[in-house]
Amino acid sequence: MDPSLIAILGFVALFLLMLLRVPVGIAMGAVGVGGFGCVAGFVPALKLLAQSPIRTATDAGFAVIPLFLLMGAIASESGMSTELFKAAHRFLGHRRGGLGMATIAACAGFAAISGSSVATAATFSAVAYPEMRRFHYPQSFAAGVIAAGGTLGAILPPSIVLAVYSLITQQDVGKLYIAGVLPGLLAIAMYLVTIFLIGALRPGFLPTTPRASWAERLAALRGVWAISLLFLFVVGGLYGGMFTATEAASMGAGGAFLIAIFRRRLSAPQLMQCLVRAVRTSAAIFTILIGALLFGYFLTVTQTPQHLTAALAGLGIGRYGILALIMLMYLGLGCVMDAMAMVILTIPIVFPLITALGFDPIWFGVIIVMTVELGLIHPPVGMNVFVIKSVIGEVGIATIFAGVIPFVITDIVRLCILIVFPAISTWLPNQM
Repeated sequence: MDPSLIAILGFVALFLLMLLRVPVGIAMGAVGVGGFGCVAGFVPALKLLAQSPIRTATDAGFAVIPLFLLMGAIASESGMSTELFKAAHRFLGHRRGGLGMATIAACAGFAAISGSSVATAATFSAVAYPEMRRFHYPQSFAAGVIAAGGTLGAILPPSIVLAVYSLITQQDVGKLYIAGVLPGLLAIAMYLVTIFLIGALRPGFLPTTPRASWAERLAALRGVWAISLLFLFVVGGLYGGMFTATEAASMGAGGAFLIAIFRRRLSAPQLMQCLVRAVRTSAAIFTILIGALLFGYFLTVTQTPQHLTAALAGLGIGRYGILALIMLMYLGLGCVMDAMAMVILTIPIVFPLITALGFDPIWFGVIIVMTVELGLIHPPVGMNVFVIKSVIGEVGIATIFAGVIPFVITDIVRLCILIVFPAISTWLPNQM
């Protein structure tokens, strides 16, 4: 049978399995092994199935995933997220929309140690939403700002999605992390400006809170030294070449543990809960990753990336036109898939095309992660919105989407800026 036809049938089979709610990692693995067997023979396919999972699970480079997840779990369990929000509240709460600004600032700080947008959104749904409602913030705005703040977890180091992208594409994860710093700061600034404009254009929509004294502000700052030290230690060590990404992940997890013990914020049952949470999430990610690698072998043997490159090049729309099509694809996939599954499933197909078009792979990693995260919050079926809904049961899905729309517009503007000015993403890595 023609390999191209087998590739088409493989995509159809994958789509049907996902409709049947087969876990995406298992679906990709099954289709990958079956398709590889149809093209190259089932004996090589079974050997691939025997070797690939073990090789992936024992690769030291993949250790960054469970270690950074453990760092985020310890930081969350030891109360660092609450301290971040309290400190941001003391400094920004008195402004119109100040609690929204405080939520963005706290989400950014927590994202810098958790690396997960879902974890960030879920954490601040429990921490920030009740406080905003206590001061009579509209439900739509309160939920929308948490959804937007949650996306910062995917771009600010140590982003788990960027780590997976680096492992699939064989790019330097340290450079990818550093590349995300300036775009992440730009995202924070633009979110804060968006909240400011909403407050200025609709003065009665967003309330203020009583101004905190400087004594209260300084007292709140004393609570965030731990998270600041941890972030500077991990990112500073990466940027300064003191250690590799894997070493940074281990130092970060160890540092979070020592800080929590020093502050007497982590009991033995809490530590066990952190370990279990990190193992469960890592197992889910590795299942998807192994399935995607098996599916990637199938794509390689059918020469799907080469055929896709030739087909898109024949459209005559130029490389930026092709980039726009790819980004639209990710926005659509964001309605039905989580960020990790999207990146793992599509990057083996898209990345050869991107390099053939002459785009910088580090820059593209930042662009695609931001596009993926935008897909997770935009209507009609943004996946991260359902995470917030699961934590905040009283808010309807339509209400959350109404609050997200201003931030979706902000994200689109930011993506355009990063495409027009790629140096925002590439300048810092080039200094390493």
